[in-house]
Amino acid sequence: MIAAVEAWRVGLFKRGHWLPNIAAGLIVGVVALPLAMAFAIASGVKPEQGLYTSIIAGIAVALFGGSRIQIAGPTGAFIVILAGVVAKFGVDGLLLATLMAGVMLVLMGVTRLGAVIRFIPDPVIVGFTAGIAVIIWVGQWQYFFGLPLAGDGPFYLKAWQLLQALPRLHGATTLLALGSLALALWGPRVPGLARVPGPLLAMLAATLATVAFAPAGVATIESTFGAIPRALPQLQLPSLSFDRMVLLLPSAFTIAMLGAIESLLSAVVADGMAGTRHDSNQELIGQGIANIASPLFGGIAATGAIARTATNIRNGGTSPLAGVVHALVLVLVLLFLAPYAGKVPLCALAAILWVVAWNMSEARRFLRMVRRAPRADVAILLITFLLTILTDLVVAVNIGVILAMFQFMRRMSASVAVVEHDHASVRDELAEAGLEELPRSVVVYSIDGPFFFGSVDSLERALSWSREPPRYVLLRLERVPFMDATGLKRLESTIGNLRKRGVQVLLSGASLRVLRKLVRAEIVRRDDPTYFKDLAGALRHVQSQVIEPA
Repeated sequence: MIAAVEAWRVGLFKRGHWLPNIAAGLIVGVVALPLAMAFAIASGVKPEQGLYTSIIAGIAVALFGGSRIQIAGPTGAFIVILAGVVAKFGVDGLLLATLMAGVMLVLMGVTRLGAVIRFIPDPVIVGFTAGIAVIIWVGQWQYFFGLPLAGDGPFYLKAWQLLQALPRLHGATTLLALGSLALALWGPRVPGLARVPGPLLAMLAATLATVAFAPAGVATIESTFGAIPRALPQLQLPSLSFDRMVLLLPSAFTIAMLGAIESLLSAVVADGMAGTRHDSNQELIGQGIANIASPLFGGIAATGAIARTATNIRNGGTSPLAGVVHALVLVLVLLFLAPYAGKVPLCALAAILWVVAWNMSEARRFLRMVRRAPRADVAILLITFLLTILTDLVVAVNIGVILAMFQFMRRMSASVAVVEHDHASVRDELAEAGLEELPRSVVVYSIDGPFFFGSVDSLERALSWSREPPRYVLLRLERVPFMDATGLKRLESTIGNLRKRGVQVLLSGASLRVLRKLVRAEIVRRDDPTYFKDLAGALRHVQSQVIEPA
């Protein structure tokens, strides 16, 4: 259900709820101001484009999303991807890729893939998130220390160039950055400043210091990117062409997947904090609408922002009104405070991004997983982390998910057992069939678990006898929840090979779902009595063949 409609139905738009939601929206808007500009600059676009994104996406997700307390906007997770797209295809290419990603997100929501996205394993998510955090942290050194820009090339080469340039750091910039970092981390602990968000405190203090003392060589938003326009964003269509869309398809898919993961993780966190329950599919639709609308007004990719959503909840936000108010606060900043925003030093925004990177890295969770998780999961975590840093996010996530799937299939195949039954374990079925003991030339097996391509070898190993093969193999299927095409094919070939050796295979007890597949694959035929409702029926058939008991 659309969150705004649900909030209306339960009365959250009544006058009694206005004040706490307006107050929460004001606070979140203030928190979003430095973050929006910092994320935009780090992504390779102008700072005002981060504000446009927070305004457009904030309203769209608040009204059309699946969580009534979600706050959307640009986030740190997108920085690496967006910066790469801008470097390769330009800002116009980024706008088109974002629009394409928005369409993909809407399609994911319409086709009800919201629950599937949440099945991406934790080692993959923690690995690429920590890798992104490292890239953000290193990528801000140039602004934090006032270093020359690193050249083009892979991350490790840029990091090495920045390390070599560290002795040439700019003193005033570095001191201002260190002060901003201290205020961002510990400013709210100062008596009287507890209600002021750390990032805002750092940005205001650094800006006032820059204006008051005008230190030479300290880069500001205005000196680097020009003045922030005092106007609302204008509708602009990115240039469309089929060839360009094909080139941008991988980037758009990556933006869509990361946006889906981030927004649903944020919604889950919000549910845990506020006791609400979001609609994952509607949330994807809302995020899709946001990412379609944002680039049409010059904005970049957006998703649910965990920190801003948590701030909203902690300050009393309970309805989409808070998300709309947060966007209106940024509109007022654009219209009335844009000249002052241009005075913000870039080193202060770099300090804020250092804090964001540290929070993103979840270092404690990362180290706890390395120490306590199973070895295979640790390997997936570290591989995803290293690939994110050394190659790119697309490669890292793809390989991480593939490795996780292989590991899951290995564990699933290990859990499937083909068990041979003795007389004691089928005593009731023997009695029902009128037998006292199993006939000498009959063996009974059961498959316990899903019979799929990863587990088919277990059946062949179990039926590889070193002794003289029996005349009948009774295969119980009661505990088989499903069979895939490979399992059906291997079962058919196993039955055929055994028949060539004079062994007849009788099947019994399959669920209706599995039985339909057996009939469709023509392993079970009406004119061939090889399938029975239960084991007792199969035993009666064997008895009718005049088999001497042991």
